Amino acid sequence: MKRVLLRLAALLLILVALFAAWLIWANRNSDLAQPSVAPSDPAAQIVQGAYLVRVGNCAGCHTARGGASYAGGRAVPTPFGDIYASNLTPDRVSGIGDWSNEDFWRAMHDGRGKDARLLYPAFPYTNYTKLTRADSDAIFAYLKTLPPVQQVNRAPELRFPYDQRALLYVWRALYFRPGQYVANESKPAAWNRGAYLTQGLGHCSACHAPRDGFGGNKLREELGGGMIPMLNWYAPPLNGNHTAGLGDWTEADLAAFLKTGISSTRAASGPMAEVVHNSLQYLQDDDIQAIATYVRSLPQQVPAPQAAPDRIGKEEKRAILELGQSLYEDRCASCHQANGEGVSSIYPRLAGNHAVTSAIATNPIRVVLNGGFPPSTAGNPRPYGMPPFAPTMSDEQVAAVISYIRNAWGNEAGIVSPAEVNRYRTRQEH
Repeated sequence: MKRVLLRLAALLLILVALFAAWLIWANRNSDLAQPSVAPSDPAAQIVQGAYLVRVGNCAGCHTARGGASYAGGRAVPTPFGDIYASNLTPDRVSGIGDWSNEDFWRAMHDGRGKDARLLYPAFPYTNYTKLTRADSDAIFAYLKTLPPVQQVNRAPELRFPYDQRALLYVWRALYFRPGQYVANESKPAAWNRGAYLTQGLGHCSACHAPRDGFGGNKLREELGGGMIPMLNWYAPPLNGNHTAGLGDWTEADLAAFLKTGISSTRAASGPMAEVVHNSLQYLQDDDIQAIATYVRSLPQQVPAPQAAPDRIGKEEKRAILELGQSLYEDRCASCHQANGEGVSSIYPRLAGNHAVTSAIATNPIRVVLNGGFPPSTAGNPRPYGMPPFAPTMSDEQVAAVISYIRNAWGNEAGIVSPAEVNRYRTRQEH
């Protein structure tokens, strides 16, 4: 018996040693020694850095509502608690005023702070690691020109055990592989530029990715679509699937959508409208086109979500659709038209619109309840909005009109239940 216990103890020690070795290997620094190159034109570097900060929508997280630009303090809600964005101004006490190029590169490329402490991945270093050293240095050069704001960074408010930072070593080993973007030599330059922006600074997978219970996404599925944690919106797949992804979009429509928030048949709302307003509308046209070219080329990465079969009888379904049709004709048809075709670049088309017929009905429910408001952009400064119907329509009515839209004009999708509507009517907004 004693010999068996000794063998088990030895085996346990070996497993612990192997686990420790795996953690050390998986969390090793990568390319941190890559030198910074002094710019030939410092003024041009700062201009480039300002542009890249817009591409990354850094202000979206690092500016609290009503607060100073880039001074941090905005809560980033996660399923594990709130993490507060840090101060990016060059204040030497609470900001990055005493950081070096190398410190900033370590944060962007390897997810480690100035003190080498591991950063929480609410800061999307899993994407930013793909940046070139030159782009990282340009961003840092621009941030150093901002007015310094003394605002102490707020500690994360995470539940146990997620507040134990040492667990990040395990998370990183599972989900993080540092390394710059490597161009695909078989693809044209525009495709590679789009891939670099989409995978890297644009951090599109932060929303358009299926995530597991630990907040990680599989590297091969990073643009496969998924629910945005805590924000309660569904970010659809960015791939060529014709029923759930971008398979029926033209590159021209996608480019217009990214640049202005509208296309001939669709309009951005929710978190995407914020991204377009704060970031994408400022991108150069060739970068917008490059992103459109890249994402339109992606194959389907994960199976499209499947709706559960309707659990109602034919008569009940007919009654729901008749009520929905009546409500649509009374409250929706004047804008979206009786045939669901909408008005080009003004009111989105509902016929054949996969955002409406998705197996996950979250987005149409939220738009009907809370209204649809495309962003105001230079290309569409006075967008047409949709009023919220939550104050004037019951859960049953909202469910009926959405169910009708999802099954009219050739659309085929599941029936929405009043319980689904109520879930989003009562859920706290962020």
